[in-house]
Amino acid sequence: GSVTFGLIQVDTNLWGGIFLSLLVATVGIVFSLPAGILLALGRRSELPAVRFFSILYIEFVRGVPFITVLFMANTMLPLFVPDHWSPDRLLRPIVGFALFAAAYMAEEVRGGLQAIPRGQYKAAQALGLSYWQMMVKIILPQALKLMIPNIVNNAIGLLKDTTLVAIVNIFDFLKTIQATLSDPSWRGPTIPYSAYMFAALIFFVMCYGMARYSMYMEKRLATGHRH
Repeated sequence: GSVTFGLIQVDTNLWGGIFLSLLVATVGIVFSLPAGILLALGRRSELPAVRFFSILYIEFVRGVPFITVLFMANTMLPLFVPDHWSPDRLLRPIVGFALFAAAYMAEEVRGGLQAIPRGQYKAAQALGLSYWQMMVKIILPQALKLMIPNIVNNAIGLLKDTTLVAIVNIFDFLKTIQATLSDPSWRGPTIPYSAYMFAALIFFVMCYGMARYSMYMEKRLATGHRH
């Protein structure tokens, strides 16, 4: 590949393993929250066109299997752009993953918004705040604080769903293990069990760490709701 800052650029065809799994999960989680917030606000919007688009997108994406979304992203994304702008083979499943995650996050955000008492909205309006000022300064901070368990639960599910990108021939962590096991040098009666147990342990540690961090954040932000 080309050289940048003295480093050789590695083609995405050679990317794989735990780094790729974490990359896909991180992009999906980071993108899904702001996109989910916009979709949730759009679903509650008083503008018919915005509300219709948001509902259509959320229900359509949530109504199809994730594998279908991956296949569509892998085969159909290049059809919408010129050949020289064709998305990278790794970018396609990442885009599909992020779009899929956004629809589920939108419903989590909508649930949090509905949990905020109507008095909070009326108080913000009485102060003369605009819609976006009300949402950014008063409503969303409270809603997101209530949604921490759901957001982290969704993030844990996304992390585990990264193994499905192997369907479109992306060598994620689990796919790399499977490919390694086909090497005669790694054949043995106990090696497959050890490899899959190691993969399970890695996923458990990451998911457990996210769950514990969620509990820590809940306790830290639990001000104003103690009885």
